Amino acid sequence: MSRTPFVGGNFKCTGSAASLTGLIKTFNESITGFGGKVEVVVAPGAPYIGLVKSVAHQDIKISAQNCVPKSGAFTGEMSAEQVKDLGLGYVILGHSERRHVFRENDADIKKKTKAALQQGLIVIACVGETLQDREAGKTEQVVLSQLKAATAGLSEAEWKNIVVAYEPVWAIGTGKVASPQQAQDVIAFIRKTLKKLVGGAVARRTRIIYGGSVNAKNVASLWAQPDIDGFLVGGASCKPEFSTIVQTAAKAKL
Repeated sequence: MSRTPFVGGNFKCTGSAASLTGLIKTFNESITGFGGKVEVVVAPGAPYIGLVKSVAHQDIKISAQNCVPKSGAFTGEMSAEQVKDLGLGYVILGHSERRHVFRENDADIKKKTKAALQQGLIVIACVGETLQDREAGKTEQVVLSQLKAATAGLSEAEWKNIVVAYEPVWAIGTGKVASPQQAQDVIAFIRKTLKKLVGGAVARRTRIIYGGSVNAKNVASLWAQPDIDGFLVGGASCKPEFSTIVQTAAKAKL
């Protein structure tokens, strides 16, 4: 089964109106003409969603970086309903910075995931282990726990709106990157797990991407791995080299 490659750019809490306008205009010229060969999504900070959405051309989709399950008295937050109302089609959930900085737990992420899917959003569901987990041999255990918690009870139809992002915490923003084989091994484990949990059709169809210090220099070796369907890019997504990452993912695997 063919899976359309997926490349997401997470701008995090960076950028200004001027810098993001210039960046997106650059992408408008360099990320174009792929004709469905790759799905490209960028996630600006909440204050700049409208700006980026107005500047980006139609082949660059816009995502929220987070949401809460429902609207109400939640100062400083944005609900899944509001993400949808803004005309966005995507949301990143379970990112390690939300887990470890803002102390979100698996139960929180499960509620958010369900609410986002109910709004018809595509969820970029992040999972990944800390360095301590990896050194203790608990990578698969941690990833499995996070994946099961976030997606428990989802129907096969709902799985069509899930993109799983494997992001080892020790490789995010550190300059360290999982080796191509390390990334492949965990992503292959996730696909095997999906087959057991929800069936072969979902496992074959679901896109599983890698994130963690992906850049123009290492993207080709990562893309060569058979189970990696794309990338969730942090720092490099705010630079012109993001175009190189997209262009790499648009190439057919050998």
